[in-house]
Amino acid sequence: MWDVRRRRGAPADLFDHEWPSTRTAWVLEPTSTAVVLGSTQPDAVVVPGTPVVRRRSGGGAVLMEPGGLVWIDVLVPADDPLWEVDVGRAFAWLGDTWAAALGAGAKAHAGPLIATPWSRLVCFAGLGPGEVTVEGVKVVGMSQRRTRAGALFQCAALLEWHPERLLDRLALTAEERRQAAAEVAGAARGLDVDVAAFLDRLP
Repeated sequence: MWDVRRRRGAPADLFDHEWPSTRTAWVLEPTSTAVVLGSTQPDAVVVPGTPVVRRRSGGGAVLMEPGGLVWIDVLVPADDPLWEVDVGRAFAWLGDTWAAALGAGAKAHAGPLIATPWSRLVCFAGLGPGEVTVEGVKVVGMSQRRTRAGALFQCAALLEWHPERLLDRLALTAEERRQAAAEVAGAARGLDVDVAAFLDRLP
């Protein structure tokens, strides 16, 4: 059984959770816009004055704005049957759950990380284990934070994909922005996401 919790607020207020001892899913609704940086990205990658939130899981930057994505965090305790020691394989069941919820054409990536020149900067420019595509285009990004208590998976399913909104907030030269826009424009897409369908398919 899953403990499903719903929270709404500014992005900075939605990232820290207590870690219960049971399977837990948080459905999170941001009420304002911020650039979310991965744990290893420096603050200097964003334009000064841009609202920034740092997550404790890895990966590239994500633009979080109201109505732009579905954000769900999923916690698996370390003593749970879903726990997987291998970090890459740990995403497999979750990617399959997302693919089943999204329906025909959705597929979880079963291979290693597929990096691109911009994937260290922009989350949706690359494809990691378990992340979901539709017709080869990324629609769900995931990152993972692990402690002795368990694994927290942070999932972003795109409702819209407007990469220029993110790139405008990154500290890029005009030429870098032009190159990035050309590379990432077709890397991802938005689609309708049924949150109830995802929650119903959690194992």
